[in-house]
Amino acid sequence: MLESSILLNAIQQQLDEFCATRRSDFGAISEDLYPLVDFAQDLLKGGKRFRAQFCYWAWAGNLAQNQNLTEEQRDNSLRAIVGICAALEMFHAAALVHDDLLDQSDTRRGKPAVHKNFESLHQAEGWAGSKERFGQAGSVLVGDLMLSWSSEIFGNALLHAPTPEIEKACREEFSRMRVEIMAGQYLDVLEENAAPSRDVSEAVARANRVMLYKTAKYSIEAPLLIGAAFAGANQVSRDALGAFAIPLGLAFQLRDDVLGVFGDPQVTGKPAGDDLREGKRTVLVGLTRETLDGPVGRVFDEMLSSRELSDDQIRFLQQTIIGCGALKKTENMLEDLGTESLELLEKIQIDHEAKDALRELARFVINRSH
Repeated sequence: MLESSILLNAIQQQLDEFCATRRSDFGAISEDLYPLVDFAQDLLKGGKRFRAQFCYWAWAGNLAQNQNLTEEQRDNSLRAIVGICAALEMFHAAALVHDDLLDQSDTRRGKPAVHKNFESLHQAEGWAGSKERFGQAGSVLVGDLMLSWSSEIFGNALLHAPTPEIEKACREEFSRMRVEIMAGQYLDVLEENAAPSRDVSEAVARANRVMLYKTAKYSIEAPLLIGAAFAGANQVSRDALGAFAIPLGLAFQLRDDVLGVFGDPQVTGKPAGDDLREGKRTVLVGLTRETLDGPVGRVFDEMLSSRELSDDQIRFLQQTIIGCGALKKTENMLEDLGTESLELLEKIQIDHEAKDALRELARFVINRSH
């Protein structure tokens, strides 16, 4: 097994080498294409990489338990797992590019979002037309490019799969992940626009469905199942990991919701109350909205849908969320889900070192501040 620091360095090295090769390929066409790679590579240098780590430790823990693989097959699996983790990081970065564009977020990890980088390029060069439209077009293309790159890296890694059955199982999990994140993303966008005209009593249920598919299954379950599948884990082991993943993934999103409204910009890299400016219809917002009657509820909806909130309006919405008890309810849900996930982890039959690493990752996800 690799230490986490060695794993993360290996993933970064593979991503950098991949981008360097693609930059050279693009340069042979036109140097005008360099920003496509440069903006993508810059984004790939940040992040917590916990999806890659969940994948790796699910693989390592189940590989140690799998007595059916030969030593050569184990060696092939080790050479390939870093590539699989790198593919997950590339896919996640692609999702962030599109997510920031959909949410009209100006920053990512304390730096300009990719569409803002293209806007700055347009402005600096004094080009004709709208810098905003150029930014949108450039970020769509970068996101699409990174999606294709993630499939390329994943496919190359699977060339070293120990068996055809393992390769098939990994492809199925990867394909399911891609479909589910797109479904969750659309439901998220739909709710931001349709919520004011929908039944308030179902707001929390709709928000739960969004975070299940946009976050829980994509961010935690899919990496775990891909890693376990690549180790040749049986269905019982994969089901146990999935059971552990879902409450943890929900807790992760609830923490993200709280940080999106109350997080410190110096820590999160996002403006204070950013989720409110983006009109996010989270569980936190759903719990708030179901407590507000007629006129007050309509005012809340109108402010949340405006996308141009002042600092005073942000503070008003924050105080409303606290005052109605929604923040406390969300924190209680988060704590209960986190406890449930850790209890389920203890029941999983997996290598002890891997279980320790997964426990540490889970606690980070539950208690993170950014």
